[in-house]
Amino acid sequence: MNRLKYILLLTILIFNSGENIAQDFLNFKGQLSAYSHFNPNNDFPWWNGGRYIPEAHFEISPKEGRLFDIEASANLYGNIGMESFSHTVSNGKIKPYRMWARYSTNQFELRAGLQKINFGSASILRPLMWFDQLDPRDPLKLTDGVWGLLGRYYFLNNANIWLWILHGNNNPKGWEMIKTNRSVPEVGGRIQFPASTGEVAISYHYRTADSRTLSDAEIQFAKIPEHRVGFDAKFDWVVGCWVEASWTNMGKSMEMFTNQEIMNLGVDYTFGLGNGLTVIYEQLLAAYDEKAFHLSRPATFSLINASYPLGLFDNLSFIIYFDWRNKAAYNFINWQKQFNMLTLYVMGYVNPKNYNIPLQQAAGNLFAGTGIQLMLVFNH
Repeated sequence: MNRLKYILLLTILIFNSGENIAQDFLNFKGQLSAYSHFNPNNDFPWWNGGRYIPEAHFEISPKEGRLFDIEASANLYGNIGMESFSHTVSNGKIKPYRMWARYSTNQFELRAGLQKINFGSASILRPLMWFDQLDPRDPLKLTDGVWGLLGRYYFLNNANIWLWILHGNNNPKGWEMIKTNRSVPEVGGRIQFPASTGEVAISYHYRTADSRTLSDAEIQFAKIPEHRVGFDAKFDWVVGCWVEASWTNMGKSMEMFTNQEIMNLGVDYTFGLGNGLTVIYEQLLAAYDEKAFHLSRPATFSLINASYPLGLFDNLSFIIYFDWRNKAAYNFINWQKQFNMLTLYVMGYVNPKNYNIPLQQAAGNLFAGTGIQLMLVFNH
């Protein structure tokens, strides 16, 4: 099925409703960014690149309390790595970034197309990173979207329910290790409800995985039923605290990849020091096992994230990960300076050369070792 049919179908349903258009609104904006990255540990120590994300947003209000809107944006980027001026490597691409249509009321929304779907209570080390790949070190907060249909209903007591159908997203998403069979839709849902001083939620997702690209001939299957269950809760007491967990089970034997268990415990607090120092602590446990919850060789990570506003237009933050299995620390610091529509980021890091941090971003190897990155962002 053509992915654009999601948007076209929803558009037809809205415009066939027979209601008069009260008002409409069209907005164009964009984000232009450029960076320079130096790391002597890389094969190509000096990397430079640029990115432009143009976005168009169109809104129609058929009547009060109802809204139909469309968003379309593209991701245009290019990078060049240099060992010397004569030895370089480059890449670039133009691809859709978001492309969706949505119909919403005060308590309901239905969104179809290429969109970002994320949820959960954890801040950085997120077991429920099922459909995105947000990197906390990335000041642009970029992540590829997924093609699908998402419906959400919000109850008056702040409870809400989500239902989704995804199709055409065969590449691994989030923590996935195996591709999705592109011929079979994915389905799932989530229910979230208030509890005490916070909220609790349960999530479920079903997909059909395809392991035929794996090198091991014994675990190559065209269709593997995969069930994924998630739980998260967050409460505001003296400190903010949360728990988030995910269990994934394969319906066929995938040896050590048959079961995946990930759990996060975290707290945050803002200290009344100077302009306010916000500190986040998270503890992550992740394991792959042939038997569910066997936890034979889990990976455990501790994380501290601190952020301090130096003034109205300056902010300093750092993230420290510690890998307890390999006894390795990952250190990242970021200074942000705001100039009206321009933002300057100066980032530095000291990491092990054998990079083993629990983030699935493709740029991971670029941050192995010690380096610095400058980034300038213009929003219009």
